[in-house]
Amino acid sequence: MSPLVALVLAALSVPIVVRGMDDDGPTPIAQLLAFLPWFLVPGWLALLYSVLTRRVLLAMWAIAVLMATVGYTLPAGPDAPDGAAQRTGKARFRVLTANVLLGGGTDALVETLRRERPQIVAVQECDRVCAESLYRRSMRKAYPYRHIIEAEGAAGSALLSVYPLRDETTVKGLLAMPGAVADVHGHDVRVQVAHPMPPTPETLETWREELDRLRAYGASRGDTPTIIAGDFNASQDHAAFREILETGMNDSARLTGQSRTPTWPHTRLLPMGAQIDHVLVSDPMTAVEAQFLELEGTDHIAVLADVKLF
Repeated sequence: MSPLVALVLAALSVPIVVRGMDDDGPTPIAQLLAFLPWFLVPGWLALLYSVLTRRVLLAMWAIAVLMATVGYTLPAGPDAPDGAAQRTGKARFRVLTANVLLGGGTDALVETLRRERPQIVAVQECDRVCAESLYRRSMRKAYPYRHIIEAEGAAGSALLSVYPLRDETTVKGLLAMPGAVADVHGHDVRVQVAHPMPPTPETLETWREELDRLRAYGASRGDTPTIIAGDFNASQDHAAFREILETGMNDSARLTGQSRTPTWPHTRLLPMGAQIDHVLVSDPMTAVEAQFLELEGTDHIAVLADVKLF
């Protein structure tokens, strides 16, 4: 049994060391890092076994793994400004991001938009059927401004807004990532949909490159308030995602004390998950509330953030 426990601790230690080196490493380390908080489960079991069997070295190893995991699971990024919810800002609006899984969650998305009424919406994996739904008269009336890139399967994406949009752009990627500048009550706000490729063994380098393009987008904002919302296929335990945060983009989940709420994979049978769907905002904006919403037909949880512009 002791060799098996040592093997488990070794398997946990390698990603933890890579995380400490501020890197994402190769496959399968990059994929495992998304689930780093769950290392606590086998870590505690290894410690329990080591204590019960009086394996001192194994116990010390397990304690080191647990301490490192706890340290890394602390929230990344600053807290929300004191009193932000009570302060009067220039504007308050809602941003929703949802991956609808090849269009399967489109009906649930439309119902959520009618119920929650976010002003800015980022949709990923919006296939042609999904795009057709977003072009319906009721949706055009609710969101008269849009930048939709139609494509089959996971490649399509959409940006919807109640605010006028101009200067439509895209961040280069194998999956569509539309962006624009929104006129929010007379103030320019840059809005970008995020959907880099997932870090599969075949697309790991593409994943890194596309996250770096999102980092460059955030870093290029100058003094213009900026939002990047979408399925980043990355959590705060990925160095490539933390580099985006280091440009001054702040995660709405972190700002509202929910930086470890999982958004994928959403299944009631398996509670383990990672927070890979994010709404990032730059100064002078902050999130004052965030909700995580189930959508039938998709394996992602939608993120709805209430944002204030100061």
